[in-house]
Amino acid sequence: MNKYLIIIVVVFIVFSCNSKQGNMKIHGKITNFQKGKVYLEKMKDTVLVKVDSVLLDGKNTFTLSDNVDSPQIYYLSISDSDKYVPFFGEKGEISIVSNLETFGFKPVIKGSKNQKVYDDFKKMNAKFNNKRLDLIKERFDFIVKKDSVSAEKVEAKLKSLERRKYLYTINFATKNANYEVSPYLVLSEIPNANPKLLDTIQKAMSPKVRESLYGKKLIAFLEGK
Repeated sequence: MNKYLIIIVVVFIVFSCNSKQGNMKIHGKITNFQKGKVYLEKMKDTVLVKVDSVLLDGKNTFTLSDNVDSPQIYYLSISDSDKYVPFFGEKGEISIVSNLETFGFKPVIKGSKNQKVYDDFKKMNAKFNNKRLDLIKERFDFIVKKDSVSAEKVEAKLKSLERRKYLYTINFATKNANYEVSPYLVLSEIPNANPKLLDTIQKAMSPKVRESLYGKKLIAFLEGK
């Protein structure tokens, strides 16, 4: 009896050592993906590194984990695919639901406060991007027709749209300066904006956000300008 008890204890210890534990848990489901690996990745310096993975064999649900010191962008990926699901990782329980056919597009992500704010931004940003693509096509059509006057007018509309996008991003980041997504949006979307405007966002950040990963990067970025 004692021999069996020892074996059980040893197995338990080995299992515990091999199970990754972290303060962020990702509970996910990828419909129609039942065989292959799911990876959790993040940027370290300038390299994308894998921090956890799980092999699926006959089921499409999984759990991944990592220790998060400060909220940051993570990426969910799967084997034999070059697509990613980017999301804002932070401490706590996060749910990600997607499917194999549209993996990387419109996943349902819940549990991350920063992700919710980020999703709100992306909805409006998508409208700016779609309008920009329409104007680029319109300008190209005029160039093909050798209608330079009309092409220049469309070019002016493009510049106006770009200014509106910058102002929207600045206002959005300032309004949400209590979230770590705020400095991230500045660094990823409008790094070339007027430094004085970016400094407005930096000054609006809460002490917690200032000490975050992206908060520190934004401060360093502005100090280097």
